[in-house]
Amino acid sequence: MATTTATMATTTMATATIAATAVETSTPKHLDLHGNVFEVPDFTMKQIYDAIPPHCFRPSTIRSMAYVVRDYIYLGSLIYLTHLGTPLLPHASLRFLAYTAYTIAGGIIMTGIWILAHECGHGAFSKSKRLNNVMGLILHSFLLVPYHSWRLTHSQHHKATGNLERDVVFIPHSRESWIKRNFGKDADPRSVTLSHLAEDAPIVSLWWCVVHQLFGWPGYLFSNLTGQTYAKGFPQHSHFWFGLDSTFFKEADLSLILLSDMGCIAMVGLLSVIVRTYGWWAMIVYWGIPYLWVNNWIVAITFLQHTDGTLPHYAHSQWNFARGAAATIDRDFGIIDTHFFHDIIGTHVCHHLVSSIPFYHAGEATIAIRKVMGKHYRADTKTNFIAAFWKNQRECKFVEESSDMDGTGVFLYRNLHGKGTAPRNLAAGEKCTTWPSAMKAQKSMQQPNILSSLPSN
Repeated sequence: MATTTATMATTTMATATIAATAVETSTPKHLDLHGNVFEVPDFTMKQIYDAIPPHCFRPSTIRSMAYVVRDYIYLGSLIYLTHLGTPLLPHASLRFLAYTAYTIAGGIIMTGIWILAHECGHGAFSKSKRLNNVMGLILHSFLLVPYHSWRLTHSQHHKATGNLERDVVFIPHSRESWIKRNFGKDADPRSVTLSHLAEDAPIVSLWWCVVHQLFGWPGYLFSNLTGQTYAKGFPQHSHFWFGLDSTFFKEADLSLILLSDMGCIAMVGLLSVIVRTYGWWAMIVYWGIPYLWVNNWIVAITFLQHTDGTLPHYAHSQWNFARGAAATIDRDFGIIDTHFFHDIIGTHVCHHLVSSIPFYHAGEATIAIRKVMGKHYRADTKTNFIAAFWKNQRECKFVEESSDMDGTGVFLYRNLHGKGTAPRNLAAGEKCTTWPSAMKAQKSMQQPNILSSLPSN
């Protein structure tokens, strides 16, 4: 009797477990591009701040200035050695290789200088706001970046990271906008034939990557490439525009925008002096080509910090600061990142959570916040940086809510050519999901950007 009762109890428990598993399996979930269940972060910013050692919040002016001096010594020494040594090489092919090596190395060092200016923009260079702005203006003007213009819009990016309606850069496409951008405004998102056309040939992807890497950063500064769609077009949405009708800047900011423009003009003047003194060749080799490398690295770094098959975006109704800051990812680029790029690749999650932490304390702070974030901390240190760039360029095409998760406001990356989690099945009756600003952009008839032919992804 007791045995029969025990057997019945065991059978009942097993049946209940199977039923619970079936319910769990059938319950709709947020799925990332790799098929993993995504859970919305639940930690608080107070927990983050409490976990970080107090000294991590304190910048050292001497230490920050030392990095500036170090990077310019690197660059000056490299120019000096290349200028003196390369003409002595016996063959043109060797001289070509030497100049090429310089442009690559020079671009890496100049990117580090850009990142130090980035520290200034966040107030992480020094406790002195004036010194932050003076050094930021000098360092960024050297690279033709309008410092205050960038500082103000970059601050907005940090305040709204991952917010599909408020963020200002690397705004992903909705499914409908991606289809209409690539196949024409009359393309039907429900068409099953699009799946056969959705994947670019590798040579086409490579071409667009090269164009976007070289000109995407100036395109963003000049014409808001990859940003939100606004009613006003160029020049009002340019970082260089200081008119009262500016899309980005308040009237009180316009004098700073003009000052930033003057800094860039002064740098153009310096480059013209170099051309008159040493010739076009010297300017192109020693500054021009490395400048293009800077463009490449800035776009690649930023793209990979905010684009990955595991990362979410949120409708404004579901967004908060902690969720948005966690919608970034750390990666590994070896000594190029840890030494020359000032660890901007490996500690970006921490940087978005607390952007005032100096980069030389960000590694320690990252260890601390990982204990709070737990499974919500994202890092991909196994995939080669360049391989990750190529993979995400080809796979992360648009964002939409997961199947049967309409109205949740959590959007994850998808594509139409069979890579990763399948997109919503429109042919079976599921709907395209989007967010208010994307719907407004699709209806707007604003003038095109000067670089509108470049795909944002």
